[in-house]
Amino acid sequence: MDIKTASSLHRLRLVSAPEAVSFLLLLVCSVLKRTTEFNAVPVMGAVHGVLFILYVIFWLDAWNRTKWEAKTAAFYFVLSVLPFGGFFAERKLKRAAEDEVIASRARRESVVDA
Repeated sequence: MDIKTASSLHRLRLVSAPEAVSFLLLLVCSVLKRTTEFNAVPVMGAVHGVLFILYVIFWLDAWNRTKWEAKTAAFYFVLSVLPFGGFFAERKLKRAAEDEVIASRARRESVVDA
């Protein structure tokens, strides 16, 4: 994996958890708006909107660089619209990055020993 691909996956990972938190907070604010006088929906809606747009941009970049199959790309997009999906996406992307580092080290060691 080249540095640009790793960077695009890292950016997607970094934005996935905050996007999930903002989505959950937006849901809480929506409930509070209807049950109390508290109305933070406009602020949380804007914050969540910006984070969601960043997620989609980084998702497109990661899809383009990693050459994911359509099924994998759709999986990561669906995770972005589920309330806890961003946390799952972050964990799955982190695991994939760690596996890639291990594979890279293994390839490097076999080349050095040869």
